[in-house]
Amino acid sequence: MKIAVLGGGSWATALVKMLTENLDEVHWYMRSVHAIEHIKKEGQNPNYLSSVQLNNAYLKLTNNINEAAEACDFLLFVIPSAFLEQELDKLTHPLNGKIIFSAIKGIVPTTGKIVGEHFHFKYNIPYSHIGVVTGPCHAEEVALERLSYLTLACSDEEKATFLAQHLKSHYIRIKISDDIVGTEYAAMLKNIYAIAAGIAHGLGYGDNFQSVLMSNAIREMKRFIDKVHKMKRNINNSAYLGDLLVTGYSTFSRNRMFGNMVGKGYTVKSAMMEMNMVAEGYYAAKSARLLMEKLEKKTKTPIINAVYSILYENKNPKKTFKRLTEKLD
Repeated sequence: MKIAVLGGGSWATALVKMLTENLDEVHWYMRSVHAIEHIKKEGQNPNYLSSVQLNNAYLKLTNNINEAAEACDFLLFVIPSAFLEQELDKLTHPLNGKIIFSAIKGIVPTTGKIVGEHFHFKYNIPYSHIGVVTGPCHAEEVALERLSYLTLACSDEEKATFLAQHLKSHYIRIKISDDIVGTEYAAMLKNIYAIAAGIAHGLGYGDNFQSVLMSNAIREMKRFIDKVHKMKRNINNSAYLGDLLVTGYSTFSRNRMFGNMVGKGYTVKSAMMEMNMVAEGYYAAKSARLLMEKLEKKTKTPIINAVYSILYENKNPKKTFKRLTEKLD
């Protein structure tokens, strides 16, 4: 089966790098004609991970999403969740029979669904044809070929194994999981907690508080995921706790960076404008809050509530975190 990567950001570029080390043909869709021409000429993405040298001989580049969808059976979506529907609206080629893997760490804002659920309900893709790519893994460290770990989740282990064989290398190790819903929710929630970690840092809280915040965040994540999808899972595994820690602590984390700016006094709008990448946690905070409100029995989510009130209700970060500190243990 041929594989297409859909998206032109840093994580898409990192996944293309991994795939071209194992395949002699990788289809790559991105909107920017300028970026495509630059890659064809220089072998580098001018906008993201520009130091990564890509092998043009193995790439089939296009700015037409239908060309990529028609040419390949295996579609790896890496488009920010906020823009996913906008891109999917361009699709005229049917997705029937396609295998869809999402490397999108967010929620579709208009539907409030994780990406896998969105493809299932809107495009009638069976769950056996849907998978998730999660971390803990930063694109920047993939570019440097530092040892990194991925988790591939799918109800059909054969499909996850197929993709794993084409992503693994001497610096990429992969674990297979059957918790497609839990891992995708974890990938969405950890971005909210990373914003919280960034706000705390911007406000001047130190490492001692950050450790308490992350300890409470993983327990809050477990309560949230168990409420929406109860199954046996070890929340301390890398796909959950590991991904949370790397996103909450790393200087590469765009969500932590966004939160740090808000904590330092930037308005939400000015912080978003300052960044050249999408902070998925901004959209995830609203979706997570709405989902909790819809459930009959509300789950205790003080960190999500604090981030939501700062980002969407214009609450004062300093006062909000002062109240939050009294709810943590």
